[in-house]
Amino acid sequence: MMKKIVLDIQSGIHAHTMERMLMQKLDDCQVVISESPDATAEWCKTHRPDVLLMEVKAYSPWMFKERMAIRDKVKRNTENCRVILFVDDDTDGELTEKVRQAKREGLIDAFLFGSVSENYFASVIDSV
Repeated sequence: MMKKIVLDIQSGIHAHTMERMLMQKLDDCQVVISESPDATAEWCKTHRPDVLLMEVKAYSPWMFKERMAIRDKVKRNTENCRVILFVDDDTDGELTEKVRQAKREGLIDAFLFGSVSENYFASVIDSV
């Protein structure tokens, strides 16, 4: 069965790189790149993804609180969608801790750091 993945990444170049990498590493997946955080919940409503991967930053509109609001909307429409947050390792520790806490509380299914290998990245997405 094909796995559908929606990416909400700040940099378009980075999003397309991740899309290519996922399509190479995972046998059967379809990747959709959200045009903006405002559009992400609608993309998920339309495409019904298995996985939503969102990058979290220290500034709007990619802040943790904004990401969790998108997560809530997505879960209302597509409750089986797995949510993974993606954080750059260089990010401040407070933001990283918020993401870890969301995982502990079961609000997200996984989180990834920017420095992990492509194989690990793809494996985590494939495994949720």
